[in-house]
Amino acid sequence: MSLNYILRAKKFSAKKSLGQNFLIDENIISFIAQHANKEDEILEIGPGLGFVTEQLVENSSRVVALEIDRDAIKILEKNLGNKNNFHLIEKDILKADIDSLPFTKEKIKVIANIPYYITSPILVHLLGEIDELTHKNRNRISEIILMVQLEVAKRIVANEKSENKEYGQLSILSQMYSEPEIIKVVPKSCFSPSPKVDSALVKFTINNEPRVKITKLLKRTVKAIFMARRKNVKNSLLNAGFIGVEQALEKAQIDKTFRGEKLSIQDIQKLSIALEEFN
Repeated sequence: MSLNYILRAKKFSAKKSLGQNFLIDENIISFIAQHANKEDEILEIGPGLGFVTEQLVENSSRVVALEIDRDAIKILEKNLGNKNNFHLIEKDILKADIDSLPFTKEKIKVIANIPYYITSPILVHLLGEIDELTHKNRNRISEIILMVQLEVAKRIVANEKSENKEYGQLSILSQMYSEPEIIKVVPKSCFSPSPKVDSALVKFTINNEPRVKITKLLKRTVKAIFMARRKNVKNSLLNAGFIGVEQALEKAQIDKTFRGEKLSIQDIQKLSIALEEFN
């Protein structure tokens, strides 16, 4: 653990309202920064005190950092303001379009250590909803390196074969247009202040095409079958207002007693097509 990072973090009053937990482990910081190379342009979300940012600036051709904490912004300006390839913008990522940011290349990489309570909104903002064939932010991204809670990371990469019912809407959202993988588990001791749970780095490799063909009822079907996890697929669909449910399940060759977490993305897509006949 770097004493330099620990002391710098201790001098700063982290804001609970912003979900600030500063990464202070030099090995993890270097591991993240190694995902940038000299030809890359990087969007960093929530640079905080700039520990990762300092290495990203050295490793890549351009870093555009979005930060909303004005106290952190003052520190970033003081330490990195003289770097020609560093662009600091006071802006909420959820209100920013990548096209509006000062990038010169068609594709960029995103690196983010975000407040955990906005993980899902940020993923939607970057990747788009599951039925958005074209999404202007996703179209500009080649790769995302995202720090999230370990349990959330497990949900992101889960599938119908996963244990502990981790598979759900977040899994499908994450996997519809990307290939997510957990690349590093990060213990809570690597942060200051230390959070209550361990974290993980998830790498999303962005795909040009969706995992399955997008259908009219796909998003609604996904939402319905995972809304009440204890209910079987048949009852979940009925509760969501679908009609012709038994016929659709039979046509899609899906057991009506199955729960949603037993269905692959391909199964759900087949079911959504069958439901279109009656809805």
